[in-house]
Amino acid sequence: MSAPEALPVNHHADHPGFSGLTGAIVGVILLWMGRANARLAAEITDVSAGDRVVDVGCGPGGAAREAAKRGARATGVDPASVMLRLARTFTRGAGVEWVAGTAEKVPLPDGSATVLWSLATVHHWQDVGGGLSEAHRLLTPNGRLLAVERSTQVGATGLASHGWTRQQAESFAAQCRTAGFENVTVGQRGQGRRAVWTVIATRP
Repeated sequence: MSAPEALPVNHHADHPGFSGLTGAIVGVILLWMGRANARLAAEITDVSAGDRVVDVGCGPGGAAREAAKRGARATGVDPASVMLRLARTFTRGAGVEWVAGTAEKVPLPDGSATVLWSLATVHHWQDVGGGLSEAHRLLTPNGRLLAVERSTQVGATGLASHGWTRQQAESFAAQCRTAGFENVTVGQRGQGRRAVWTVIATRP
C-alpha cells in the first residue's frame, strides 16, 4: 500500500471565516449540530475530573462545556470573535475559559493540556504541520490528541466537501507520526450522513 498523499494544506484554509450576523446564525446552528461530536470526543478521550482540555476551533463552545460537565477544566480556542461571544453567552458556571487563537498559535503555555481535540475543524487549518507542532507543545507527556471530521466522498464539492475522505484521514495520521505522536489510530464511527473519521494519538 502506497503512502497516503499529503493532506492539502489549503483544503479549506481559504475559508473566509465567520463574522457578523451570518457568523452568529452559523454559531447557533453549530450548537445543535455539534452535540454528537462533543459527546463522542469526551467518550473517546475518557475525559474526567483532573483533565485539562484544550478545544481548538471551539466554535460556540459545546464540546468544551461537555468536558467541563465531566469535571475537567476546559479552554476553548477560536479565531472568530462571534463564536467566542456565543460561547461565553451559553456558558454557565466555572470550569471553562475562552481565548482567541488559531490551531497554529494558541496563547497558552507549554503543557497546558492533558487532552487536545479539534472537532470538524482540522480541514480549515492553514498549516497542518504547524497545528500539530502546537498540539505537541501544549500537551503533557501521555496527553491525548483527537481529531474528528465528517466522512466525505472523493470529489465532493461545496458543503459536502467539509470533512475528510479516507485518504485524508490516513494522511493526517501520517502527519501526526511525523510530528512526534505515538499510538496513532484511524477509525470511523457512525453510518451514512452521520459517519465521521477519528484520529487518536498520544504525545510521548
